[in-house]
Amino acid sequence: MYEKRFGFNFKMTTESPTGITAEFQNNLRSECERKLNETVRSAYLSSHFCRGTFDGWLCWADTEAGVTVHQPCPQFISGFDPTRTAYKICNKDGTWFKHPISRAVWSNYTTCINIDDYNWTQRINQIYQTGYLVSFIALLLSITILTYFKSLRCARNTLHTHMFTSFAINNLLWLLWYRLVVEHPSVVLHNGWWCQILHVVLHYFLLTNYAWMLAEGFYLHTLLVFAFTSEDTLVRWSWTLAWSTPLVVITLYSFLRIVYDHTSECWINESPFTEVLVVPVCMSMALNLVFLCNIVRVLWVKLQAGPSHLSNSTPSRTLLQAFRATLLLLPLLGLHYLLTPFRPPKQHPWERFYEVVSATTSSFQGLCVATLFCFLNGEVVAQIKRRWQFMFFRTRANSYTATTVSFVRSTAGPGDNEEKV
Repeated sequence: MYEKRFGFNFKMTTESPTGITAEFQNNLRSECERKLNETVRSAYLSSHFCRGTFDGWLCWADTEAGVTVHQPCPQFISGFDPTRTAYKICNKDGTWFKHPISRAVWSNYTTCINIDDYNWTQRINQIYQTGYLVSFIALLLSITILTYFKSLRCARNTLHTHMFTSFAINNLLWLLWYRLVVEHPSVVLHNGWWCQILHVVLHYFLLTNYAWMLAEGFYLHTLLVFAFTSEDTLVRWSWTLAWSTPLVVITLYSFLRIVYDHTSECWINESPFTEVLVVPVCMSMALNLVFLCNIVRVLWVKLQAGPSHLSNSTPSRTLLQAFRATLLLLPLLGLHYLLTPFRPPKQHPWERFYEVVSATTSSFQGLCVATLFCFLNGEVVAQIKRRWQFMFFRTRANSYTATTVSFVRSTAGPGDNEEKV
């Protein structure tokens, strides 16, 4: 199973008996042939029986005619439940059962799939795809707004724009990954160069998401704690580090997977080198948590020692303001991902609830950030209102002027336009 954000859920089902690597399949075949050669067939010399065979996944021993033989489902096939059993039918004439449509010798693995679990996984995948699509549209609109209005171009919004861009590209890549790779097991089997590159690029922009969330936290923390810091300098450092540091990490990750030959199946399966990606992500979230705690502390102190008109405000109001600021910063800093590692075990009563919450918060984060820091931003709303009023009243003014001129011309006499001496 491959898990998104180093812990997410989607499963694949393999459509053919060759949905594993060729090397692994050859090893299975060799082991099966060795077992079959060692089998004593004296018990079947006087009766019909089906000769032992390897179907691409499991090894089926010699079976007496008219018998259905069962085996545990292969655990190396993603989406199969190893506690269930597959079966193969030996006909009464001593031949293996053939599929009625393909007319090929057939082993029944349909019983290996938990249909309820499969349908649930499909619904979770739909949540992911819907969330990424909605977030992608919202982020594109936010980027357009922040770059269109010149009055909104400042250091803070520059950071927001870069983070929105990182999120938008990452969401688009996840949509491509689901549509072009996850839903097509044959693509995973073929393991083309383009799906491997897509995996690397996807995870690069996933890392830039966390890098820009860390940049946002560092920026806010620095401005609050060190009041005389140059904002332009902070933006330049953030721009350099947030785009370049993930490049170093993803290069190391790719190098290790290539060198140690973990390149099969579009890199969709987890490898020991996933830790190379997990460590910097955990570090960025830990730093953002430290920044958030200190930011809330500074805000709390400043709100308590606020201007004179706030001197009579109750502590509850001050606490509410600090709490509101904290809630706004949580999606910006990505701290809701701190709960991701605490995944309930299989068959736990909270497992499905966790999956829904994880899918929703992960895929709709772009929409949440765009809404809080663009669509509900006071400066943005004021600019949109001002532009709307300008366009609306200008249209009405032009219409009024044109109507007035037309009326004057229609009521004027023939000689009214002649110049009098």
